[in-house]
Amino acid sequence: MSFRKDFMWGAATASFQIEGAWNEDGKSPSIWDEFCHRGGKIEDNSNGDIACDHYHKYKEDVKLMAELGLKAYRFSIAWTRILPEGTGRINEKGLEFYSDLVDELLKYNITPFVTLYHWDLPYCLQLKGGWTNPESPLWFEEYATAVIKKLGDRVKNFITFNEPSVFMGCGYAQGSHAPGYQLSTHDLLHIGHNIHLAHGRAVKVVRSLAPDAKVGITLASLPAIPFTKNDEEAAYESHFSISREFFFWSDAYWADPIVFGKYPEKLLEETKDIFPAFTDEDMKLISQKIDFIGLNIYQGHYIGDYKRLPGTPHTEIGWDTFDNALEAGVKHFTKRYNMPIYITENGLSCHDWESLDGKVHDPNRVDFLHRYLRGLKAAAEAGCDVRGYFQWSFMDNFEWAKGYNPRFGMVFCDYKTLKRIPKDSAYWYKEVIESNGENL
Repeated sequence: MSFRKDFMWGAATASFQIEGAWNEDGKSPSIWDEFCHRGGKIEDNSNGDIACDHYHKYKEDVKLMAELGLKAYRFSIAWTRILPEGTGRINEKGLEFYSDLVDELLKYNITPFVTLYHWDLPYCLQLKGGWTNPESPLWFEEYATAVIKKLGDRVKNFITFNEPSVFMGCGYAQGSHAPGYQLSTHDLLHIGHNIHLAHGRAVKVVRSLAPDAKVGITLASLPAIPFTKNDEEAAYESHFSISREFFFWSDAYWADPIVFGKYPEKLLEETKDIFPAFTDEDMKLISQKIDFIGLNIYQGHYIGDYKRLPGTPHTEIGWDTFDNALEAGVKHFTKRYNMPIYITENGLSCHDWESLDGKVHDPNRVDFLHRYLRGLKAAAEAGCDVRGYFQWSFMDNFEWAKGYNPRFGMVFCDYKTLKRIPKDSAYWYKEVIESNGENL
């Protein structure tokens, strides 16, 4: 057995990274608008004001997705387009944009996967404390309700949060991402609990308003990869390890409460002096049944007698490559949680440019994807319930604090002219889709 017959082959994006139109049609600033406009925070001093201008070019982009054979498209909603004041008044123009996008996707038989939160919190809510505010789960519930009321009749796959470990770790612990804070472990634990509660409330909204839809959460995972077969058990234990200081990077911290209804005991013991109070009802809310777990996997780390050598293969952004990262991550999650899994992001940044022949040649990306997808295929053949794969990203875009230099796209975006050029890897991926991965 290889990939299932209904395997979802797709690509992914995020609203702030591609849409532009940062202040059009009633949209208010997000924490990322403010962070970029503050100055000195982005490597190339860029911002998301225009980005790929997907807000105006979405029909062109969806047509290109269809031409490249995509079966599914994962995108996120900008909260600031829906509720410009964070709560209260609904901006119908914002909702209509996403409704029109969904209709365009369905016209081409492309299945939409909607991520409710991909890091762009309304700035007006950050001024009220953002995710530190105990009211934040209620804010998120109100936002999710507005979205699902509008889209739930056509969208059948929802993701509550994208990579909570990253937007909390980089945005609230390290300060390298918006909103740029460096908070205490005490505050971070409260943020994490609020995010968990917000997730639970959003799941309940989906169940209530779109009962035939599926819902899950996407986690950023850095799989512990066994260097030899003798290291497999150690790798599994390492993967779900947790510590007081860096608890937010642990997959167990995010998934255990959602799947098992309890925080990891080791963390509760180590933080009993500062862990936020919670009730049985809180844990029931957090552990509302979900239908799948999404995993974003780019890298990994070896467990065992491994020493990194100079010149080890790495991507443009400086991340080492790990051929079996997808295989290891999926197997770990299957062993612990036994749930359907989507790879909701995987890809790499390359030094891409338009060649003299007018094309964009990216052999490194083709080779990288081939290697990683062979690992994913091995996990599927081992019996893991892998439902789909979304390449990051559909097109080059604003790569957060790195700006526009890293190019992750299967489609090249010329940021001066906004011309789209499918790269060689896009055509290679089309062949993978057509064969359902049998050509890997």
